[in-house]
Amino acid sequence: MTETSEPPTRRADPLRRVVASARAMVAAGRRRSSAFSDLWRRSLQLRVAVSTLALGSAVTFVLGMVLQNQITERLVNTKEAAAIAQTRAAVQIAERELVGIRDSDNIGERLNSAINKLTSSSPDQSGAGSAGAFEPVLATDASHIAPEDVSSAGPYDKVPQSLRDFVLSTPNRTVTQIYTVERNNERVTYLMVGVPVSTSTPPLQLYMLYPLAAEQRTIDVVQSTLVVGGLVLLLLLAGITNLVTRQVVLPVRRAARAAERFADGELDERMVVAGEDDVARLAQSYNEMAESIARQIRQLEEFGHVQRRFTSDVSHELRTPLTTVRMAADVLHASRAQFPAGLARSTELLVDELDRFETLLADLLEISRLDAGVEELIAEYVDLRAIARRAVESVRVIAHNAGSEIVLDLPEEEVVAEVESRRVERIMRNLLANAIDHGEGNPVELRMVGDADSIAVTVRDHGVGLRTGEAELVFNRFWRADPSRNRHTGGTGLGLAISLEDARLHGGGLDAWGEPGEGACFRLTLPREQGVDYGDSPLPLPPADARPITQAAPPPLSVPEEVYP
Repeated sequence: MTETSEPPTRRADPLRRVVASARAMVAAGRRRSSAFSDLWRRSLQLRVAVSTLALGSAVTFVLGMVLQNQITERLVNTKEAAAIAQTRAAVQIAERELVGIRDSDNIGERLNSAINKLTSSSPDQSGAGSAGAFEPVLATDASHIAPEDVSSAGPYDKVPQSLRDFVLSTPNRTVTQIYTVERNNERVTYLMVGVPVSTSTPPLQLYMLYPLAAEQRTIDVVQSTLVVGGLVLLLLLAGITNLVTRQVVLPVRRAARAAERFADGELDERMVVAGEDDVARLAQSYNEMAESIARQIRQLEEFGHVQRRFTSDVSHELRTPLTTVRMAADVLHASRAQFPAGLARSTELLVDELDRFETLLADLLEISRLDAGVEELIAEYVDLRAIARRAVESVRVIAHNAGSEIVLDLPEEEVVAEVESRRVERIMRNLLANAIDHGEGNPVELRMVGDADSIAVTVRDHGVGLRTGEAELVFNRFWRADPSRNRHTGGTGLGLAISLEDARLHGGGLDAWGEPGEGACFRLTLPREQGVDYGDSPLPLPPADARPITQAAPPPLSVPEEVYP
């Protein structure tokens, strides 16, 4: 016969299910812990309630323990005092019954007779000052004879050896001990009182066993009462805490919601002022603050509107005289060969400055339209490589005059994106012109890389660079890192500001990096499709050549670089 074994995969299935179940339980526990942690951080009411309940629980526990200990001690002391008094009365009875006893007498019978007398002649066990029910025990002195020869009456075996030793070692003294014994398969706790009976020969000891069942029931009732009372107190404390905190937290939440709506642009949002307490003063102060901020915002909006309107009006109004001056300057420039050398040079300078003036007016009108939000994006799918080459061609003369060459690093395949060609070309042209101005005659590199969601273009120069903090200032209007520098392009100071607005209009971004002596790098990132978000830019910033060697290298060049001298 051949034996068949279960396949390993089938045997492993239960183990896999157990592991999967354990992982699911751990994940669920983490989610619950995370949810509670978030709720704990966000809810002031929960933190106050839980803290109050924790402190209240601690105080209730300490008070309960103190009360229980005090009640228990008082019950035991009362029981012990009554037991000692009753034991002393029992000693007198035992001494009368056992007077004249001798070793030759039948000690067992005499002890049993004394025990019966003690039981029958005991006072009312329910009366005031009574220790209650008891079990008497009489035994001969075990210190003079062997333990097996000790004569006793009553449950002598229930008396602990420690109590016997105390009674034998301390004559004429009453000794008490609380001891638990097994009787009828139940544990019974006794208050045991031992005292010597010294008027007999041989010496005897009397032990009175008082059950503590009634006291134990009393303690159990007190303990259960304290537990129930503590739980009820905690529930009341939780309700009171919740009520009190709601009175404080709800106005704060209303203030937070009002502040959020105010921050979202609802400048007329105000809080309701009710009463004259601290919350009412908070609402009144918030309303006054909101009114002041709203008034200042409206003033700034009006001022910005007036400023944009002024810039637009001035730019439009300057076009007419500028056109007249341009016509006159063109006539003079066309006839400059007939003028003396100095006048001919002045005519050339006049034409150059008019060109710069027209560029400035065009930029002012463009920035005014961007500020007013009236510009619309007319996007279409185009190849950004052609736009980059056109931008390079437009600044080739400036680069030649500055002694800089432009290095193009473009992908071999098409880089298609939904953009407005005119605006993207203007961005690249402004970045290239800025790099030539600050490149100190060094090469200027334009690199383009695309991924599935976005396209990045970097313009890198190796000139003076940017100092710390200037990377955020380069896009401010009319800002210049070094006003004393000679400019090759005659820029207006608005090119980078317009480029940033054009990039934002496309849903992209424009960033800058620079270090003194290391040059600067500007990165343009555009989405492949309008309205579609993208992740990280395909090109790093700072550029790869400025990063430590341990960091990832840039993607390899796909085609040989194009150099424009």
